[in-house]
Amino acid sequence: MIATISSPCISVCALDHDDVCIGCHRTAKEIRDWLLMDDDERLEVITKAAERGCKNNPFA
Repeated sequence: MIATISSPCISVCALDHDDVCIGCHRTAKEIRDWLLMDDDERLEVITKAAERGCKNNPFA
């Protein structure tokens, strides 16, 4: 099955000291594996990334 969920990349690509992108809040592994994921896996990554973003920026 072809995945239909687009990448959450916002072109602010830099990894912090925990290997998490400061733009989209995905880990380096999640970014690397994105094209191999199905929609369920992508939704899980987006959910986790959103949680990381809120944790790192409580005003977002």
